[in-house]
Amino acid sequence: MPKYVAFLRAINVGGHIVKMAHLRQLFEALGFSNVETFIASGNVIFDTNSKNTKTLERKIESLLRETFSYEVATYIRSSSELASIAECQPFGASEAANGNALYIAFAADEVNTESKRKLLKFRTEVDDFRVYGREIYWLSRKKISESKFSGTQLERALGMPVTIRNANTVKRLAAKYS
Repeated sequence: MPKYVAFLRAINVGGHIVKMAHLRQLFEALGFSNVETFIASGNVIFDTNSKNTKTLERKIESLLRETFSYEVATYIRSSSELASIAECQPFGASEAANGNALYIAFAADEVNTESKRKLLKFRTEVDDFRVYGREIYWLSRKKISESKFSGTQLERALGMPVTIRNANTVKRLAAKYS
């Protein structure tokens, strides 16, 4: 049975507090098996026979909207996709070794050429970006709190919502579930 990771947007941020046990119960109610959560930031791992991730995303989003009364965008990746995302070194080993922070933004669809162009206008000595399909890699050469760039600006440049995770979290997820 295929294993998936759902990256949920707006869970345990901005006053939207959700207990992980409750989130697991909701996913189980959808008929998913082996449901687990990984840290309290909206990462849900589950098995299902379904292979249509767009249908799964809509199904999850619908239940979460009904349950929480707000939109929870959902970005699903298979365990094999997650392994590839975690292995990607878009900035090379030297950048990662210098104590810089690497973040990965998950989008629902591939980023188009115009959106990439808009995003790359925000490159600075502090912030740099690489786009591979539905993932955006954001290198911050300072703490993200010290960057002048933000997740909101990222979404505006791309013209679509995303959810962002620290690359270390993604690597830990991949090591555990891929």
